[in-house]
Amino acid sequence: MFQPKYTITSALLSNIKRITELVTELNGKHFPNVVLFDFEKKAREVSAHSSTSIEGNPLPLTEVKRLLKNAPEHIRDSEREVLNYNNALVYLNDLLKKKNISFGLDIIIEIQKMVTDGLVGKFHSGKIRQEPVFVNNPKTRQTVYFPPDHQDIIKLMDELIGYVNNNKNKVDPLILAGIFHKQFVIIHPFIDGNGRTTRLATKILLFNMGLDTFNLFSFENYYNNNVTKYFQNVGLLGNYYDLKDEVDFTSWLEYFTGGVIDELLRVGGELNKVKIEPENKLQPYHQEILNYIKKNGFIKDGDYAKITKRVRPTRYLDFKKLISLDLIERNGKGKNSYYIFRNKEEG
Repeated sequence: MFQPKYTITSALLSNIKRITELVTELNGKHFPNVVLFDFEKKAREVSAHSSTSIEGNPLPLTEVKRLLKNAPEHIRDSEREVLNYNNALVYLNDLLKKKNISFGLDIIIEIQKMVTDGLVGKFHSGKIRQEPVFVNNPKTRQTVYFPPDHQDIIKLMDELIGYVNNNKNKVDPLILAGIFHKQFVIIHPFIDGNGRTTRLATKILLFNMGLDTFNLFSFENYYNNNVTKYFQNVGLLGNYYDLKDEVDFTSWLEYFTGGVIDELLRVGGELNKVKIEPENKLQPYHQEILNYIKKNGFIKDGDYAKITKRVRPTRYLDFKKLISLDLIERNGKGKNSYYIFRNKEEG
């Protein structure tokens, strides 16, 4: 039975208290949907860049932004890795918004399948590993950690998930999320994609913090700012079976909660700088377009003409503004043109 060792130190308690204060403060503020949409888009860009960069992806943030806006027809593995991570973020954000998610092995496997799609063989994508693995130091190429045998993976994952789900109302969600993150890395249940998968799965647990605008944050960004420190805190050195009974999560939990504070302060500061300018506000007629797409999946100019008194040139400007804000995109040509949510997201 998995029973993690950790101590509620004064530093950890202080971090949890500070996070609660910041979350309460942020939840008390209200911003136009268009501002929140822009921050969500930026958060996905930073997350997709940071989480893949941690694993050695060479693409800079500027290239990631370009890629997510207009993905080329033929892509390299480094680009596919970023696109996969972004797709998984969109998928999870949608499930979390709809509160249609159950935390278990099925969703974890689905996440790993999404982040490794097209990057590993079909027997390793969306599959618990069936062979031994080892972790190398990326600089020296020497093996520094031997994870548990593959025969033990299902049992270890069941115990970890069981611990998380059985303690939802007993242990602070920040502590649960942190314990899950580190123990997942220790178990190393997949051949590839373990780091990206655990960071995405941890997001599900962090959502339970009660932060209404959770999808505006990129907790991966904190780790990417000092990758060496992240690996020193999250991983183990040696053989799992020699270390498993001695693992203490305390220092990792202090580091983990410190990262949450860092990101809350960063994004909170950015939100405080936002000035609600007229060009950032959506008018009722813009919302009619978005509501129509939400109900019907798409809208044509002819559809819009039936629900508004605005003349054709003005209707064109309405669509143009929503496109410029990355809320919708245009498909088709001429009379066959129609508009849908960009990236299949709701406005």
